[in-house]
Amino acid sequence: MTANLSELTGDYILDPTHTRIGFVARHAMVTKVRGAFHTFEGTAHLDGGDPSRSSGQVVIKAESIDTGVKQRDHHLRTNDFLDAPNFPDIAFRSTAVEVRSAGEYRVTGDLTIKDTTRPVTIDFEYTGNAVDPYGNLRVGLEGSVTISRKEYGVSWNAALEGGGVLVGDKVVLEFDISAIRQGN
Repeated sequence: MTANLSELTGDYILDPTHTRIGFVARHAMVTKVRGAFHTFEGTAHLDGGDPSRSSGQVVIKAESIDTGVKQRDHHLRTNDFLDAPNFPDIAFRSTAVEVRSAGEYRVTGDLTIKDTTRPVTIDFEYTGNAVDPYGNLRVGLEGSVTISRKEYGVSWNAALEGGGVLVGDKVVLEFDISAIRQGN
């Protein structure tokens, strides 16, 4: 593990086999449905000397949504939710990085879902770094943000007999990132 963060400066790509981009949403007012996106690409520039000069971006394929239930996943890909045929990409591009405390960062950026772009702020924790058996320097970050799906035009719902709705408005987006420095 590198003790000096300035030694981490460089350009990185997300390792899709060791990165999870997930979500959690309330279902029927009583439980949570968890899922993930399996197809995505992301890059980052880390500046260990001045983290405010760091940046990142990720593009997620909406069709790769997976909750473990095929019928639900199909419905989530339709116009009722993500409309994956017409809006195949969900994208995030950072606009600012702020150090909150040692190992904690606040990343602000633009999140685009269904052609609607809104600013979001994601709090990340730096979870460490290591050189893997292939000589690649890896860094780890974990973060999450809660969004309103309605603000992105994802508003389908159904009323429940006893009151409330089938799908909650708040969705937690989760990021467990393993990034590999390029040009080690």
